[in-house]
Amino acid sequence: MIVVIGSINLDLIAKVDRLPSPGETMSGSSFATAPGGKGANQALAAARAGVQVRMVGAVGKDSFAGEALALLREAKVDLSGVGETFASTGTALIMVGADGENIIAVVPGANASVVPGDLSKAFLQKGDVVLLQHEIPLATVDAALDQARAAGAITVLNTAPFQGDAAAFLGKTDYAVANETEFDLYGEALALNGRDRAARMRDFAAKTGRTIVVTLGGDGVMAATPSEFLTLAAMKITPVDTVGAGDTFCGYFAAGLSAGLALDKALARAAAAGSLACLKPGAQPAIPLAKDVDQALLETH
Repeated sequence: MIVVIGSINLDLIAKVDRLPSPGETMSGSSFATAPGGKGANQALAAARAGVQVRMVGAVGKDSFAGEALALLREAKVDLSGVGETFASTGTALIMVGADGENIIAVVPGANASVVPGDLSKAFLQKGDVVLLQHEIPLATVDAALDQARAAGAITVLNTAPFQGDAAAFLGKTDYAVANETEFDLYGEALALNGRDRAARMRDFAAKTGRTIVVTLGGDGVMAATPSEFLTLAAMKITPVDTVGAGDTFCGYFAAGLSAGLALDKALARAAAAGSLACLKPGAQPAIPLAKDVDQALLETH
């Protein structure tokens, strides 16, 4: 079982010719809504990877909640751990210009009300894989890492979005997954030694005894464990939309660990899934199915 403890949003997306200046009103060319939130995105990716998933989080008692959970319901994710609060369902207000640039305002809403007490809904057991991110209160993430260790579960912490205070508990997770920008910032916060990123990754693994995974977009992925260093190339693709690729990677990576794959195999499957997610627009709608990922892996080896 994969237990995802994290955020659930509804994305509100407007396309405009160019991003407005302060005080300016722009005419938009289209509007769409889509389920989002890093927690929900990763839960859907893990479910599409073919494993059982339980989601722990919160939505509001509003009209956005049903749509935010729609694709998770369709994928048979266990939503018994999702609470209802009087706060609004989390939203991301996104404006996208014709040049692809965007501005985003995220309103946490109900996600901010996911407290350590809610972790009782996770029903953590030995062998579970617990997947976490930084879009719910950090105190809840920290408590989840402790409770997962006590239960004998494996933890995967996606360090996004960057929050300096999270550096204090980064060494508690079995697997930390960061993009290159986030890792560089945490490297500074943790005063990691090394002349380049790979050396600082090795320093993190040596100091903590944990595994650090750094995604490099089109350049692939690197991972450092206390005993080895892995580098994998990315699939050659022409991306349409990179939104949600990191979340797809995390969900598939957790699924690989849950299925007992070796680290290199879990990383390769996750990287392939993340690449395929760039071939369609949107976050959750673009997450590939397991059969498509397995086919892509066959074709590239």
